[in-house]
Amino acid sequence: MAEITYKNKINRIRTFALSLVFIGFIIMYVGLLFKDIQWLMLVFMILGTLSVVFSSVVYFWIGLLSTRAVQIICPSCEKPTKMLGRVDACMHCRQPLTMDKNLEGKEFDESYNKKKRR
Repeated sequence: MAEITYKNKINRIRTFALSLVFIGFIIMYVGLLFKDIQWLMLVFMILGTLSVVFSSVVYFWIGLLSTRAVQIICPSCEKPTKMLGRVDACMHCRQPLTMDKNLEGKEFDESYNKKKRR
């Protein structure tokens, strides 16, 4: 059976926001290919700019979430990490973590964070 790698929620969202920045730049560069058709170039430039602006909104939102996240020391690597929800993974070593006593010893499943599962 293949080993499952878990990722920290904060890092996953930051990676998504960073990819939005690069996607926005790529969209704008594609717009430069259409210099002769000004309305099409303008559409690509606006879409690229919206992608970068949406990335800023996502960064701001994850920054707010990060300030409310519980900071703990990972038992495996002994480095400080932030935890969102009932289950999460260490930012450094990707060790599955939980602070819920009812979930200790159970198989790691990110669906424990969903309200329906509770």
